[in-house]
Amino acid sequence: MTFPAATRALLDRTREVDVETSSVSGTRHHVPIWVVVDGEDVFVRSYLGQRGRWYREIRERPGALIVGGRRIPVRAILADDESSKRRTSTALRRKYARSGSSLQSMLKASVLDTTLRLEPADA
Repeated sequence: MTFPAATRALLDRTREVDVETSSVSGTRHHVPIWVVVDGEDVFVRSYLGQRGRWYREIRERPGALIVGGRRIPVRAILADDESSKRRTSTALRRKYARSGSSLQSMLKASVLDTTLRLEPADA
C-alpha cells in the first residue's frame, strides 16, 4: 500500500516533518524527523538507532506525519533488507546533501537497521 502521488510529492519536497507517536498510556509525542521518498515508497530512519522513542513507539502502534498543516496517519514496516537500506541512504544523500554531520549520522552502520517504510494507516 502506498500514499497518493500528491502526498509523496509533499513529503519529498518537505525538509522536515513532525512524527506523532503515542506511548502505551496514550501520551502523544511529536518529534521532527527527516523523510525520503524513493519511487512509491516513503522511508524514515532513526539517527538514535533503536534508542529513539519515536522509533520504538511507531514500531508498536500507528502514528502520523504532520506536514504542511496536514496530519497523515501512518504505520511503519521494518525495512532492514539491503535494498531498502541502500535506497534510503541514497535518497537521504540526495535530499540532505548539504547537511554535513547530520547526514552522516543518518548513514552510520549502527542506524541502518532502523530503516522503516511508511504506509497509510486508518485515521
